[in-house]
Amino acid sequence: QVQLVETGGGLVQAGGSLRLSCAASGRTFSGYSLGWFRQVPGKEREFVGRVVWGGGNAYYADAVKSRFTISRDNDKNTVYLQMNSLNAEDTAVYYCAASPWRTGSFVRDYLYWGQGTQVTVSS
Repeated sequence: QVQLVETGGGLVQAGGSLRLSCAASGRTFSGYSLGWFRQVPGKEREFVGRVVWGGGNAYYADAVKSRFTISRDNDKNTVYLQMNSLNAEDTAVYYCAASPWRTGSFVRDYLYWGQGTQVTVSS
């Protein structure tokens, strides 16, 4: 059974940082993309960034480029989302997801999803 478990969310002041973790289990994710999305109530789920499990550079949405960094620890089967210079617009539930397509940037590209973790940025 595939499981993606996000941790690390919380409340942070504007300008601060948080690091989210996504622990993956239940299958081999070699060749998969591990992506991060976020969602605000009443809005569609929004792509944040992705990284291919086996290697290669991460890819980011324009809204978070230069502030967010995705990294992975293959030994721990964990992907991280380091978020810096947070602002109120970053407040959302953050989800990690796995896609068999290396270049997936849409919700429909992702087969497996975590339960989400809330990030709240106070101004």
